[in-house]
Amino acid sequence: MKYVQINPAKLSGRIVVPSSKSICHRAIICASLSDGTSNIKNINFSEDIEATCGALKNLGVEMQRQKNGLTVKGNFKRPVKNPIINCAQSGSTIRFLIPIAATIDEEVVFTGDGKLAERPLGIYYDIFDNQNIYYKNFEGRLPLTLKGKLKSGEYRVRGDVSSQFITGLLFALSRLDGNSTICVTTELESKPYVDITLDVMEKFGVEIDENAHGEYTVRGGQKYESSDYQVEGDFSQAAFWLVMGALGDGINCCGLKKTSLQGDKIIVDILKRMGVEIKWEAGSITVSSSHGIHGTIVDGSQCPDLIPILAALASVSQGTTEIKNAGRLRIKESDRLKAISSELNKMGGDVIEKEDGLIVTGRQKLMGGRVNSWNDHRIAMALAAVSSKCLNPMIIEGAECVKKSYPDFWKDFMTLGGDIDEWNMGQ
Repeated sequence: MKYVQINPAKLSGRIVVPSSKSICHRAIICASLSDGTSNIKNINFSEDIEATCGALKNLGVEMQRQKNGLTVKGNFKRPVKNPIINCAQSGSTIRFLIPIAATIDEEVVFTGDGKLAERPLGIYYDIFDNQNIYYKNFEGRLPLTLKGKLKSGEYRVRGDVSSQFITGLLFALSRLDGNSTICVTTELESKPYVDITLDVMEKFGVEIDENAHGEYTVRGGQKYESSDYQVEGDFSQAAFWLVMGALGDGINCCGLKKTSLQGDKIIVDILKRMGVEIKWEAGSITVSSSHGIHGTIVDGSQCPDLIPILAALASVSQGTTEIKNAGRLRIKESDRLKAISSELNKMGGDVIEKEDGLIVTGRQKLMGGRVNSWNDHRIAMALAAVSSKCLNPMIIEGAECVKKSYPDFWKDFMTLGGDIDEWNMGQ
């Protein structure tokens, strides 16, 4: 277990934002489904991305890693190279690859670590029941054994559990011979993630038709085409630095695309609403040291990954912030509503936890002290982001969890002037 002690200090400087984890997953999978060789550039090899690469290798895909990129020789081989697919703690990996594995009609076993074993997969189980596809799990938990052949046709899928199910089906159904339709039966939350999927698939030669009624028409028999793909910077990771810049002495975040489809790009608009001074420049965003940051209303339905950092910022802002429509955060790597409210309150914050959101009343300062990451990368980074507003040092337990999405987070934190000590306390 790793601890970091953060001594209060304002951050400033220039940071190159890591590549988008969401886009990396999708580009690597599309390359793996392609005929030929693809080169994926600007990859941040976090634990989640490593999980997707390892899973695809077990399914027979050949990959060669460079420092910041990947050469992928696509097309799954039969028989499967290794039927044990370890998804570590990556929800994207397991939800994207389950339906793909169901197109090859071989027995595979999906495993995972931590909270992944409990995260819901019921949407897929309903499909397997309807199509008589064999599967077995452990009382609804991983490991999941799967063997069967997915069939083309109409799929009626809820959109308020996770958009990852829609993405997984889009990847898989385009590989089948017949045409299929995905009908989203509820409002589709986190729709920008599906938009990213469609965009990346198009770059690899696969087209999906979408209408205004929440339906996706998937023409069967399409062939993924190999491609060279450059991954853009990640707005969900940039959010931490934008907040630290606003609370510190200003930070310039490089590698961001103004025309990005990433839903978390909305962080820029939310911060502006809260009184943060932000300026777009060529391929980067500069956030200035801002005074008079105030509360706002945040709808978490389309940007759930931003809620921990926005709650943290709200805890040291003027007035009250209401976060609503964020119930899905309870089934992430941790119960993020409970986790962020509990830890901010430990430090003297004023956060009220609701069933599907938070009410945060800002304080001028937090006390600091010892907090827990809940083994959740976004909780650890959100807490670190408000360390400059603490009267005393902050000690974060389980700080190594940032490796899930941002292995160099603590290194970059120190590069920008963060003052930390770290140590291990056994297992």
